[in-house]
Amino acid sequence: MSSQIFNRTIKVGGIDIFYREAGDRNNPSLLLLPGFPTSSVMFKNLMTALSDRLHLVAPDFPGFGFSAFPPKDQFEYSFGNISAFMNKFTDAINLQSFTIYLHDYGAPVGLRLCVNHPEKIEGIIVQSGNAYEEGVAGIWDEMKDYWENPTPEKKKKLYAFLSEEGVKWQYTAGLPEEMLPTISPELWVLDWDSMKRPGNIDMQYELNCDYMNHMKMFPVFQEYFRVHQPRALVIWGKHDPFFNVEEAACYKRDLPDAQVHILNGSHWVLETNFEEVLELISGFFKQHWPTGIPGQHAG
Repeated sequence: MSSQIFNRTIKVGGIDIFYREAGDRNNPSLLLLPGFPTSSVMFKNLMTALSDRLHLVAPDFPGFGFSAFPPKDQFEYSFGNISAFMNKFTDAINLQSFTIYLHDYGAPVGLRLCVNHPEKIEGIIVQSGNAYEEGVAGIWDEMKDYWENPTPEKKKKLYAFLSEEGVKWQYTAGLPEEMLPTISPELWVLDWDSMKRPGNIDMQYELNCDYMNHMKMFPVFQEYFRVHQPRALVIWGKHDPFFNVEEAACYKRDLPDAQVHILNGSHWVLETNFEEVLELISGFFKQHWPTGIPGQHAG
């Protein structure tokens, strides 16, 4: 079985969407949704490692990575609109049902897709993705304060993370020093290169502010969990400074059969704890789909 990753572009609603694809479409499909500030590049190692047993698709959101960055008067940069757009993307590539991987921004995009199209969802894998209040505290307090009482001074302070140094910090924050060599520097270099596009930082800031609307949806997502009981694997880094590790256990309130694993890493356990994550995902699919094909898939 080939481990080749194919790098493709498809027009969705007139917008060029870049995506990576690997594996046999007859195998279970995994839709990989990246977080801030990155793109499908974060999944390359995982795609190579799992391509012998899964069909993997990793798109870049509009304005991220190698996808087009249409102006704001042509595309609304909100999690709700990006989610609807990603649903159109799955239709465009004839991806009819799949497990969905929710990391960081992938959660507000992917959880809306789950709620609006539950028939497409075979399972969820959460890598530091928020659906409970417990996960959004501490480092978020300044952002919440700005939402409730915006001032130019607060905005200027919050803009600081949308910088070259701020992008690098997304990868290194909270990480024990001995684990720093596990992070590949091209990740933040590529991220910053994408964010340097004219107008992109302003878009990123506005999308970050839309996280307030994602948090308002938490009860809706939790109701989806209770009603549909998707198979679930939840993975968290115990040193994650952005999404509090206390949230990981919250998933079991509504998904009692969820597998929850806390790793000795930070926000990017797919980099720093790759072998552990690979083993957990492999075991998750082997447990739930031992025959390899869990139902009707795209042809």
